[in-house]
Amino acid sequence: MDLKQYQVLIKQIYFKKDSSRGISKTFNWLVEEIGELARAIRKGERKKIKEEFADCLAWLLSVGSILKIDAEETMEKYSNGCPKCGKSPCECEENRIRDA
Repeated sequence: MDLKQYQVLIKQIYFKKDSSRGISKTFNWLVEEIGELARAIRKGERKKIKEEFADCLAWLLSVGSILKIDAEETMEKYSNGCPKCGKSPCECEENRIRDA
């Protein structure tokens, strides 16, 4: 399954519920899921990390659907490497400082 197909699947499952909830509340659910992913990473719980990653991706795709954003089209931004320096891996100065 590619990203476009996955977004369609998530839309079929959740769009009615998520769109009626509204973008603000649906986005808040995404943020909560990111918090759950952060906790799982902090604890090093590999199974839980994978589950929370899947939840984050599903909620992100749902937010995209509500906003009429095709997730696969957004991948273009990084298709040629870093959008700032154009390199892969990124060679931007701020990334060297942040990674140090």
